Amino acid sequence: MSHDVIRAWLLERVAFYVEREPGEIDPDLKLVEIGLDSVFAMSLSGDIEDEFEVVVEPTVAWDYPTVNALAGYLREVVA
Repeated sequence: MSHDVIRAWLLERVAFYVEREPGEIDPDLKLVEIGLDSVFAMSLSGDIEDEFEVVVEPTVAWDYPTVNALAGYLREVVA
């Protein structure tokens, strides 16, 4: 799965949680600065596990704090 596909999926999920359009999300801005709080970050980790059939730590959104960083990490895990 390509980095772009993973990033697009992440942008949609993050946008859903912060109630914005995916195009409004800067993939290089820290998720916390976008408005993703700890509850939504935990939900996002569950979404990632469901979508990509991998196990990730609940802190994955803090360990990889931007959409681009998280997409890069997931690209390696999913490969």
